[in-house]
Amino acid sequence: MREKSIGYQFERFGLVLVWVAVIAIFALMRPDTFLTWSNFSSIFGSEAVLVIVTLGLIIPLTAGDFDLSIAQTLTFVSMLTAILSARVGLPIEAIVPIALLAGAAIGVVNGSITLFFRVHSLIVTLGVGTFLHGITLWMSDSQTISGVERTLMNWVIIHRMFGIPISFYYAIALALIIWYALAYTTFGQQLLFTGRGREVGRLTGVAVGRVRMTAFIASGVMGAIAGILYTGTTGSANPNSGTSLLLPAFAAAFLGATCIKPGRFNAWGSVVAVYFLVTGINGLSVLGFRTYVHDLFYGGALVLAVMVSQLVSGRKERTL
Repeated sequence: MREKSIGYQFERFGLVLVWVAVIAIFALMRPDTFLTWSNFSSIFGSEAVLVIVTLGLIIPLTAGDFDLSIAQTLTFVSMLTAILSARVGLPIEAIVPIALLAGAAIGVVNGSITLFFRVHSLIVTLGVGTFLHGITLWMSDSQTISGVERTLMNWVIIHRMFGIPISFYYAIALALIIWYALAYTTFGQQLLFTGRGREVGRLTGVAVGRVRMTAFIASGVMGAIAGILYTGTTGSANPNSGTSLLLPAFAAAFLGATCIKPGRFNAWGSVVAVYFLVTGINGLSVLGFRTYVHDLFYGGALVLAVMVSQLVSGRKERTL
């Protein structure tokens, strides 16, 4: 029993140990550039948006659904925020609720088509995401929109705690909320039952359709939050900004399911996975590798993470 317990604890924190080992390796190879507080503050502060996108993904993933539109939700909301601020002149206080409602509306569209027309969420969200990308290009005339009110930048990247942009703490706060919701609320348990077997969930009294719809809405809102923060990070909106985040977010979501709570999509595992991947990319960049290493690293990580998470899930099912 003790050996099993030790093995399980190693499995839970294995990714953390690998992350520490990766840090140690790069620190030995480039101590003057990699092992500096400015570098680590950059790692933690610059990837808050990716953390939030990943956290948004794991909500529908827990219910057995995919949301491929979340990156384009980010881009659309980012562009909407920039236009309302720079061109319309609305204050940030008025823009934020509009942006969040837009994200929720996208979630409703995803959920409605998936549930009422019984189309697989993979296809629905891919189509909705592509449609959103077209709207974003039309809104912006395929141009970057700058001139966003400085207040947003102040509360996203300029204000810092311990040298780390405050956006990092927003991401950690959201991770805390999602962790609590998935682990300690009725909705979290219903989401888990829905993902493990929808028919079984229905037989146990779970309103599967409502749970899945709520998951899509939550994912849309998380994408909107990421879009607002992205605009605040750069002070502008790029019509192609979110496209590059989808693959890293899925890689982190599946990799995160192999640690902390192996076999489950979970908030803290996702946070660890994001910063493990980003640390690897950062270290390789410090060593002088070219930018194509990003795709190699993220693509390889996604394939490996899916394989490992399936092995872990299969082993858990056999032991139940």
